Amino acid sequence: MAKYITAPLTLEVSRTLRAGESVYLTGTIYTARDAAHKRLCDLAAKGEPLPFPIEGSVIYYVGPTPARPGRPIGAAGPTTSYRMDAYAPTLLRLGELGMIGKGKRSQEVVDVMKATGAVYFGAIGGAGALLAQCVKSARLVCYEDLGAEAIRELKVENMPLTVVIDSLGNNLYETGRADYLRQYVHKNPMDAQAGPQL
Repeated sequence: MAKYITAPLTLEVSRTLRAGESVYLTGTIYTARDAAHKRLCDLAAKGEPLPFPIEGSVIYYVGPTPARPGRPIGAAGPTTSYRMDAYAPTLLRLGELGMIGKGKRSQEVVDVMKATGAVYFGAIGGAGALLAQCVKSARLVCYEDLGAEAIRELKVENMPLTVVIDSLGNNLYETGRADYLRQYVHKNPMDAQAGPQL
């Protein structure tokens, strides 16, 4: 059964989420990719305030396409998350509790998530138009010179996500593969070698 959660997150909520769970996220999130992450970390290194409230924040790794008339945002599919791995630990230590992207994360990121209670959500790659329908408004926050990669504040409603890595370090990329192999190897070793038939 899917869980309905709101952003910004609280530790009480983030620590209850488990890898493999489906969630619907409603509330305020922020967009940022690697160029914006570098600037945020540069601000943090100087002790300067960040341009949005970092405590409990959820950052979506996305560079949306231009919005069509009457829409707040264009297609908004997730960016590969490892590009943010050099910067994510800094923001997590400052209070960020949620990240949305696609793909694996480094062990350093996972270790900091465990220490801070943060969660990594997966969004469906290739479904940017569908995800954009969950965005009810978009507002430029800063770094307009980065174009699509500028930081934006998004108001989202029932954004469908999957908990990929939880605050205990459980990782769906690992447990899901193990569950698949256990199921198919025990039932039919030949099918396991061939992989799933789509």
